[in-house]
Amino acid sequence: MSKIHKQLKARRKALDLKQEDMELRVGMPRQQYQRLESKGNPRLDTLELVAKGLKMELMLIPQEKLREVEDFLAGRKKIGGGFTLIGQGTVTKASPEDDPWVDLLEDSDD
Repeated sequence: MSKIHKQLKARRKALDLKQEDMELRVGMPRQQYQRLESKGNPRLDTLELVAKGLKMELMLIPQEKLREVEDFLAGRKKIGGGFTLIGQGTVTKASPEDDPWVDLLEDSDD
């Protein structure tokens, strides 16, 4: 099972949804959704639809920034913009002179 398939399944379970519930949320029959979670290779538009139904967002992250984004999401890295993620979902405001995502997503070679 790919990382995406694991994430979809984990998110569905976190929302306390069954595979059958996805038909009402995204218009996808249970059998089709079951294949997607187990071994499917979804098209991008299908993946976007399912992500929306699971209250998720798809994001393309440059490979050289991936570790920093993962560290931030895991609460191991502070970012600019005045916000720090602490633990599970707690956000605190930092000093106003910080610039949002400055060290995470912007290239210094403009």
